[in-house]
Amino acid sequence: MAKKSKIAKNEQRKVIAARYVERRRALKAVIASPSSSADDRGAAVVALQKLPRDASPTRIRNRDVADGRPRGYLRKFGLSRVKMRQAAHHGELPGVTKSSW
Repeated sequence: MAKKSKIAKNEQRKVIAARYVERRRALKAVIASPSSSADDRGAAVVALQKLPRDASPTRIRNRDVADGRPRGYLRKFGLSRVKMRQAAHHGELPGVTKSSW
């Protein structure tokens, strides 16, 4: 089980990133646009740098929904490898069977 504070911090990062997603997208479009002037690009870069760090979606960590484990996360199930294995053995994941060949 991950620390409750780490799980809460990650949830707060998700909220902040969602709040700034449109603003970041607009600023990045200005920076990437070849038709924008150098002054506009510079102003957009400065504005992007002034946004909170947690507004960047790369700071969000994928965590197991069951216990918050940050490593071994499987996107398809939203679980860590450990919890996914336990759930599969108990038959809690539809369509998942143990492999045999």
